[in-house]
Amino acid sequence: MQNLLPQPPATLLPADDEADRALAEAAQAGTDEAHANAAARFPAYSAVWAPLATRALDANQPVMAYAYARTGYHRGLDALRRNGWKGHGPIPWSHAPNRGFLSCLYTLSRAADAIGEADEAARCAQFLSDSDPAAADALRG
Repeated sequence: MQNLLPQPPATLLPADDEADRALAEAAQAGTDEAHANAAARFPAYSAVWAPLATRALDANQPVMAYAYARTGYHRGLDALRRNGWKGHGPIPWSHAPNRGFLSCLYTLSRAADAIGEADEAARCAQFLSDSDPAAADALRG
């Protein structure tokens, strides 16, 4: 059955060049401290939380990963709403500034699964696929 209602327009988050520079510097430094400093300078920018969450999950610290990912996810929801998102509709992976939010959503799903929150893990995985199936494919590698 085909949905005859029009799809809402894609939501495109604005870039933050200064935050992206801080994130690139943190990535170059390669330390948790550098990433934490970037998050402290730009806490509203989801992209700074995504590597903290991923690094924590990779270090077998799922509760910490969950906290970082949830912070980035909520900051991303705030940004999406400020940019016209009404709770549904595409959030394209192809638009680089959306990737921080989508990465946090992916890691939140993984961290939730790791701490036994199966329902939340499934909801987050579905939200990611609904936002852009390409995001789920890209993040899974």
